[in-house]
Amino acid sequence: MAPEFNYQDLLPLGEDSTQYRLLSTEGVSTFTADGKEFLKVTPQAISDLTQVALHDISHYLRSEHLAQLANILKDPESSPNDRFVATDLLKNANISAGGVLPMCQDTGTALVMGKKGQHVLTSEKDEITISRGVYEAFTKLNLRYSQLAPVTTWEEKNTGNNLPAQIEIYSDTDHADEYNFLFIAKGGGSANKSFLYQETKAVLNPTSFLTWLEEKLRSLGTSACPPYHLVVVIGGTSAEYTVKTAKLASTKYLDSLPTKGDAKTGHGFRDLELEKDILKLTQNIGIGAQFGGKYFCHDVRVVRLPRHGASLPIAIAVSCSADRQVKAKITKDGVFIEKLETEPAHFLPAESHDELTEHEVNINLNQPMKDILAQLSKHPVKTRVNLTGTLIVARDLAHSKIKELLDSGKAMPEYLKNHAVYYAGPAKRPEGYASGSFGPTTAGRMDSYVDQFQAAGGSLIMLAKGNRSQAVSSACKKYGGFYLGSIGGPAARLAQDCIKKVELLDYEELEMEAVWKIEVENFPAFIIIDDKGNDFYADIRKPLSIGKKP
Repeated sequence: MAPEFNYQDLLPLGEDSTQYRLLSTEGVSTFTADGKEFLKVTPQAISDLTQVALHDISHYLRSEHLAQLANILKDPESSPNDRFVATDLLKNANISAGGVLPMCQDTGTALVMGKKGQHVLTSEKDEITISRGVYEAFTKLNLRYSQLAPVTTWEEKNTGNNLPAQIEIYSDTDHADEYNFLFIAKGGGSANKSFLYQETKAVLNPTSFLTWLEEKLRSLGTSACPPYHLVVVIGGTSAEYTVKTAKLASTKYLDSLPTKGDAKTGHGFRDLELEKDILKLTQNIGIGAQFGGKYFCHDVRVVRLPRHGASLPIAIAVSCSADRQVKAKITKDGVFIEKLETEPAHFLPAESHDELTEHEVNINLNQPMKDILAQLSKHPVKTRVNLTGTLIVARDLAHSKIKELLDSGKAMPEYLKNHAVYYAGPAKRPEGYASGSFGPTTAGRMDSYVDQFQAAGGSLIMLAKGNRSQAVSSACKKYGGFYLGSIGGPAARLAQDCIKKVELLDYEELEMEAVWKIEVENFPAFIIIDDKGNDFYADIRKPLSIGKKP
């Protein structure tokens, strides 16, 4: 006999405890029909809300996130490098909160989820209205256009306004007279660290699962700018639902899920004990906040979902140091948006400058390449360096163009022979500033070019974020090169304090991916791979016994 019918939402959320601020009461009205009250919302109200939301998440962070950074500075177990990174990220948050320079140069893809109550009426297709708000935000603010439209299967062109956005609208019967939103700006580095694995029942025990997860976390690396908010979702009614749940959990949207399962309904729940175990695992790995230490992750969310007996999808996702999301809602009382921290200065305590700059080596980039290489060669990996002088900026598309030159028998451009190369792409430059937000991009995407470029005399010093492949350390050993790791995240601070001049140099048609020449002062970085083939991240990629520190 079949069990009694029971229904529960697959992801049953508790009461919303979010603190909101009122944006406006305009564009919102009510009327009654058939004995029911309906909420009428104008397109302008939704478009304006979208624009404000994207502004806020480009410049402000949640107080909880800032408090977690501040706690790194108070923890006696945090490494000097953990504290150095946390301090820089807090400085960046304070600069970004000025509302001019966004916190990250990759201002992301706009992702919007709306839950529209059944008694809410709008006069325009909501996807159009929201897209208009995305357009207004990205064209008016100092944000970066990162969306590439496929012209053919192989050819792409930047859309020039950061559209299209990803917009999903759902019907909501639980809040029939409200329109609730979640706005996310997801950068490429963080989005690229969303993974789906198809596993089996064999990993569904504590020992096997943590051993499996440790390997995956070590391969996750630092290119998405830790400390991370880490999410692990186990199970799912489909692969795509598993990944989507991970994305929502990474924004803390699912924090109010139940903490126990139910055999009758099969709803999803959070496993708080496993969250603690995984957080301990991340602290023992040794990666830390990018350059060694304890703080690879701020926190962990684990969501357990029902599954088909023959399938076990598992998703891993992160939200990075640019923890950009905000909730919003429209009710009969007006348009509301989640309160973010607009005055983050109190999270940045007075820190000893001597402590943070201990073992720092000053590097003059305006000297012959052989002299720079000789100076770097004196220091081991993990050494903190301070760069002053000229850098060449080139990332994915520029590397592709230069490879075409080399493949056709032409010489390596002199600028890549004479100067270190910084993998980056700037956001728009505000009036009166030398640079827009200008942090590093993920180094690993340029790995396949390194051997060929160094063989041709270029890219002997590379500057970016994240770990590299064995091919890069082998090339550096063969050709005498170096890879320097920049702190991923503080793009606003680098723009304000370190980048003094930006000049377009080559491939203007590539827009933000063009080759730039920049002048920097006291630009912080770490030696990650040296000319002897030593790689700081190589040892921490090796698995340990669960619970043991490296």
